[in-house]
Amino acid sequence: MSSGETNPRFTAGFTLIEVLAALIIVTLGMLGAIQAVTQSAGNGSYIRDKTLAHWIAMNRLTETRLAGKPPAIEDSSGEVDYAKQRWRWTMKVSKTGVESMLRMDVSVAPADAAQKTALATVTGFYGAAIAPLPATMDWDAQAGQGGAQPTNPGTTNPTAPTTPVTTPPPVTNSTPPPSE
Repeated sequence: MSSGETNPRFTAGFTLIEVLAALIIVTLGMLGAIQAVTQSAGNGSYIRDKTLAHWIAMNRLTETRLAGKPPAIEDSSGEVDYAKQRWRWTMKVSKTGVESMLRMDVSVAPADAAQKTALATVTGFYGAAIAPLPATMDWDAQAGQGGAQPTNPGTTNPTAPTTPVTTPPPVTNSTPPPSE
């Protein structure tokens, strides 16, 4: 061999150091990808649990409102099985500035969580209506008269229109079906 020629044994392929460096770089990249997937799965589980806790709190408020009697002004708690899990709810009922209205704060957490932790807290109110509910709604009210006007039979509403409520005719499709 002359001095201008190179030995083919030393020019082909990568050195051991280069291969190890490449393996380390690929390993670090894979660890980052695995960590991102694991974190995403954990976030999905947390969001699912938070949603379930919110539903339980809303259900508890609804059950209290539908009970037919005002809740006692006190703290109460209980447990419920929901979505194959055991949950703990606490409800605090307190007075508000309005005499006929009570505030209900419902917090929900998994039954095995620490006492003071909550995944969801929902606030609702229980009370008597301040104004009578409308028996019917006049959806045909003129836009210049403020939109839909409630009308109660047997009461006088000076802003309600004097025309009776009519039902619009059914909508028909006037275009023929496409021909094939």
